[in-house]
Amino acid sequence: MRLPILLQRQGAVSASARRRAQRGQSIVLGALSFLVLALMVTLSFNLAHALRQKMGLQQHSDALAYSMAVLEARSLNYYAVSNRAIAASYVAMNSLHAYMAAASVTGSMMRASEANFKEFARREKIMCSCKGCYEHCLHAMEATKIATEFANAGRQYDQKVRALESSFNAAIRGLDVMVDNLHASQREAHSQTLQAIQDGRSHGLSLLADYTAPEVGALPQAVGGLNANEFNCAVDGMNCRGSVENASPEALARVMTEISNATRSGWPAARKTGARGVAKPPYLHDDVIRDLRDIAQKKLYTVTSHEGTAKSVQDKSQVNDGGRQGGNQGTTVAAREEGAIRNTWEHQLTSTTDYEAEVWSDANGGDHTPGGAHSGSHNFEGVNANALSGCARSGNCFMKFRANPSSGRDWGQPRVYSYLTRRLRVGDPSRAPWELNASAQIQLDHGAQGTATLTLAAQEGVALSKALVYYHRFGANGWREAPNLFSPYWRAKLHPISSDEAAEVLEAAGNTDASRLARVPGVSL
Repeated sequence: MRLPILLQRQGAVSASARRRAQRGQSIVLGALSFLVLALMVTLSFNLAHALRQKMGLQQHSDALAYSMAVLEARSLNYYAVSNRAIAASYVAMNSLHAYMAAASVTGSMMRASEANFKEFARREKIMCSCKGCYEHCLHAMEATKIATEFANAGRQYDQKVRALESSFNAAIRGLDVMVDNLHASQREAHSQTLQAIQDGRSHGLSLLADYTAPEVGALPQAVGGLNANEFNCAVDGMNCRGSVENASPEALARVMTEISNATRSGWPAARKTGARGVAKPPYLHDDVIRDLRDIAQKKLYTVTSHEGTAKSVQDKSQVNDGGRQGGNQGTTVAAREEGAIRNTWEHQLTSTTDYEAEVWSDANGGDHTPGGAHSGSHNFEGVNANALSGCARSGNCFMKFRANPSSGRDWGQPRVYSYLTRRLRVGDPSRAPWELNASAQIQLDHGAQGTATLTLAAQEGVALSKALVYYHRFGANGWREAPNLFSPYWRAKLHPISSDEAAEVLEAAGNTDASRLARVPGVSL
């Protein structure tokens, strides 16, 4: 009896021992499970922090690219507005020359009447030689007297104009200096904008990083160089690579010359009396008309034709020419006033004499006819005397858009790139306990298989962005107008980046691995 009892007791002890052994295995598995769970939670925290940092970095990169593009758009709009001011200066020069020519022609009109009455005196003297023709002798004397009075009046009008010429010269010099100053301000705006898009921090851009990504890295110098090259390529005359060649200074001068001539108001562009037989040009002072009438002793006179114009020309002889296909570089501002006056005398005698006045300014000091109305010199540098790079101080230059026929170059509209890096790891366990240690790494011992290192957080993140500075006039057909620097319709937007562009930017930033990856077909950026 004892033996079976003893065997039964031994069997019961073995089962209990087995149950205790199984409970020990559960503890080990539970500890391992808790370790895996802790690692998963740690990795989740690290991933969430890295994603938040990466999204903030990308948002900051987009904001920086867009902000730099806005700076460029504002500069291009300033070029457009200031180019209009430069053109308006040339228009003002044309108007001043037109006024001066109109004033100068008054003396010439008096001398034209003088010539008419000298002709009457000559004819009367011929008829005076016959017997009993003493009446013609008297008329000859009277006509000679009137001719002398017209000569005196012509000199008086010349003197009045001569007294105005110093003010005229000062006004031309002032407008010329204003053009130089406007271009100097354009160059300064260009220089300041270049600095901002090259370093990504100047002129208020650093506040973006202070507010959105304080620990972000600086814009790489080579990427800033790409931005500067793009901006320079948008302005004809600036040195750049990868775009079309600069236009010649002569071509630049023709552009501004054509614009300044096309924007003249009607009076300096083409003034005419209209129909034949008009008593006077309507813009001349009443004193001129009264003198023409009274000196002639109220004999009939008629301005048979009268016209004038003023424009920027290559040579003062071209002032009456129409539009030109080329060759007009605007080296001279010229005005011309001309017409004819007909006087009627006794015995129904008539005589018609042409009159004219010219005023022009150029690099040689210009000139002024009639000579009695001229004093000093009229200096003018020319619309575009120097290449754009040599116009910082003088030369009457301006900023002109450099178009590119390639759609791959966005037709010359400048592109702006941003490439930024940011540390995604905090690196301080007291602030980020989920990183466990400063390196955010743990080592796992696999016994005979050795040890392994697990990185819990990425070290650094990269963001790449592109913006485009583009031209678009308001209205339904605004896209039809080609980009230019005479209308302030430049804007900025974020723009998709092509694989080739991304590879170029990454290569410039020194990220050669990513650059090669960007060129792999089918890889999404």
